[in-house]
Amino acid sequence: MKTEGSIALVTGASSGIGEATALRLAAAGYKVYGTSRREVQAGRRPFEIVPLDVTSDESVEAAVRRVLSLSGRIDLLVNNAGFGVEPSGAEESSIQQAQAIFDTNFFGIVRMTRAVVPHMRRQKVGRIINIGSVLGFLPMPYMALYSATKHAVAGYSETLDHELRTMGIRVSVVEPAYIATAFGAHLMKPDAPLEVYREVRAGVEQRVKEVLEGADGPGVVAEIVLKAATAAHPKIRYAPGLASRMRLMRRFAPAGVMDAGVRKDLRLPA
Repeated sequence: MKTEGSIALVTGASSGIGEATALRLAAAGYKVYGTSRREVQAGRRPFEIVPLDVTSDESVEAAVRRVLSLSGRIDLLVNNAGFGVEPSGAEESSIQQAQAIFDTNFFGIVRMTRAVVPHMRRQKVGRIINIGSVLGFLPMPYMALYSATKHAVAGYSETLDHELRTMGIRVSVVEPAYIATAFGAHLMKPDAPLEVYREVRAGVEQRVKEVLEGADGPGVVAEIVLKAATAAHPKIRYAPGLASRMRLMRRFAPAGVMDAGVRKDLRLPA
């Protein structure tokens, strides 16, 4: 896919991976529209911010309509918007909280895809890149809901690519490991905390903070998104940086070794 003059729509582009991706795509020649659920102060970004709440059908339709009215087409959709819950036991989140994280992280992607694919089909060309996570293939204890949403994203992406490739549309999922962004500042607290998890919850949270201090910045993900967007023969799954090694371990290491390694890394009792 050519970059110069192509139209890209990036969700969750006010900060972190979304902003880095929008900036990288703009530098590569795309005309970029980024989205944000919150009001964003006007700045010198090389892309326009469009209001969007991916949990609202009406908001999704309005955002896509706006981009199409301004540019006439959408060549690349990057689904990045999402949030997580602070490390906690799976039973410490209510059903309502579980539904909320799925509504953004998974059904938000479904809404955006349903809104954009008809236009890409008429164009007979397009790329969709979904931002997943290493937790989409390597679950992390005390991040059950987030892991579950990213597993769903991976399965949806791979299936969608099979369905759409004969129409000129390719779908990829990018699955990074720890990335140093402000994402952690926006994590929801579990809404049904239990005393039995208090100590281990604090330990896992501290371990995650330690790892994030030495993590790659969002630029490594942005580079992979650009690679997937422009590849003549894109892969379905990309794992940038540390995630590529973790994926190899998941694939080839014995299950018992992986299980012990996960618990050791998080300082959990064997």
